[in-house]
Amino acid sequence: MAGERMHPKGYMRKISRNALWTMIFGLLALAAPGRGFAQDPPPPPPDKPADPADKPTPPKTNADNATQNATEQPKWDPLRAEKDMQVGEYYMHKGDLDAAIDRFEDATVAKPGYAVPFRFLGEAQEKKGLKKQAIKSYQRYLDLYPKAEDKDKIQKKIEKLYKDVEKEKKSM
Repeated sequence: MAGERMHPKGYMRKISRNALWTMIFGLLALAAPGRGFAQDPPPPPPDKPADPADKPTPPKTNADNATQNATEQPKWDPLRAEKDMQVGEYYMHKGDLDAAIDRFEDATVAKPGYAVPFRFLGEAQEKKGLKKQAIKSYQRYLDLYPKAEDKDKIQKKIEKLYKDVEKEKKSM
């Protein structure tokens, strides 16, 4: 075989035969049913318009689905909470307690598990005379941060606020 020479006509027959089979299989593949090509025209439109009753109905939603009220849910944004804290402290030093309270409340919503805004919120509420709210804010601070360095000081403030609230109840 290595020394055997192929006749030029035999070589041509082999090439022609291979080319012929390639063309046949290629044509068969193109003519196979169910195959779509980019050159095929789109299917004809339906004879009549779709009946409104045939349209799929949207799935029913559950009334107590948590995602339904997603806009009311707190949004976790620690950077916004830090900014709210800075601005709230600025308002406290300026003496605008209402603005400070608003900012500290925003910080508690932006980062609910963060204890520090509750302490500042309690201070602002206490200065404004909102004693019951201050007690709640201070208590929330201690609940979130039970090992706070100023725990004793905050507990004394809570006790004093309780006494003040009791005095106000008795005087009414």
